[in-house]
Amino acid sequence: MRILVVTVVHHPEDARILHREIAALHEHGHRIVYAAPFAARRTSPRPNIEGVDLPRAAGRDRRAALRAARALLAERGPQADVVLLHDPELLLTLPGTMRRWRRAGHVPVTVWDVHEDTAAALVMKRWLPRPLRPPLRLAVRAAERTAERHLRLLLAEDAYQRRFRRTHPVVANLATVPPEPPEPPGDDRVVYLGHLSRARGAPELIETARLLAPDIRVEVIGAADPDIRGALTEADRDGVLRWHGYLPNDRALGLLSGSLAGLSLLRDQPNYRHSRPTKAVEYMAHGVPVVTTPTPLSAELVERYGCGLVVPYEDPATAAMAVRHLRSDRVMRRRAAARGWEAARSDLNWADAATEFVMCLESWVKEASAAGDDGPAVPFAGDRAPTA
Repeated sequence: MRILVVTVVHHPEDARILHREIAALHEHGHRIVYAAPFAARRTSPRPNIEGVDLPRAAGRDRRAALRAARALLAERGPQADVVLLHDPELLLTLPGTMRRWRRAGHVPVTVWDVHEDTAAALVMKRWLPRPLRPPLRLAVRAAERTAERHLRLLLAEDAYQRRFRRTHPVVANLATVPPEPPEPPGDDRVVYLGHLSRARGAPELIETARLLAPDIRVEVIGAADPDIRGALTEADRDGVLRWHGYLPNDRALGLLSGSLAGLSLLRDQPNYRHSRPTKAVEYMAHGVPVVTTPTPLSAELVERYGCGLVVPYEDPATAAMAVRHLRSDRVMRRRAAARGWEAARSDLNWADAATEFVMCLESWVKEASAAGDDGPAVPFAGDRAPTA
């Protein structure tokens, strides 16, 4: 297949997009063009993928990013078998673009990968004025119903099915689990992996690190929202924690093994109530006990598999106590780590889902071909040698 993957919101090194889905497609021999905000994120395409740089969509003004994406889709879409979109904003580019595809003689299979509950996520957008949030939530729901009629959908969570009338394939955010048991958890280092924001518990993370210092250090890996960067920079400068900033997924995962615990301190927000934090699964996959707030799916993981501890929302003191409890009980710590790794290997392993994801896209292309579309009528950019 010839696949055009597009995002203007996510980091080009996003674990779901690059390290899971694109990697699986590449391993199955499919040709890929990846359009993402490389320059804005100060990164480059991987050598085996042709990259196209797009502006980044951030904050209130996303017009430049959407204009560039619309132009790209109009040009490259007729060359592809599949167009895989990763942002709800990109749905706005499709009405006129799909008409141009029809005039060009080929409409690719167009897939929206639904990463989150977009309407619920609007509540957490600090740049969005509060009076605009309710009407925008209604507009998002209307856009989702329209997208369902005209596109193929992939869902990141089973719970997202409730937002749609038909059943759609679920491509869960699983982890790539090391085949051999990781090193046992140590007793002097705690990790946090993921984006940092107030809703994701960054203030509680900083205070937890303050309560654990100096005998237990907290290593924080991830990009941060503007309103929390100052506090993280100050905490790093004062030795409260070590903030690595954003690291590519493969480098970030290399820092997990051997940690005493992995923190997931999400606040009680609608968008998190039916989403499983990927970081919790990645902690499990690397033999790290999980300390999490009681978001339903994260707490369910910990309670079902016995792989960590659940602490109250917005309670750094109890989070720090949980970490110290794991530190003092070596048997409990190692048992939680081993159970987490076994559970990730058997039930939450991306290796088991990667082929199903690829086969899903392949089946949609075959259906389109059987319906009378013989495929792209012009050479695909991905047929050329990859460029940076």
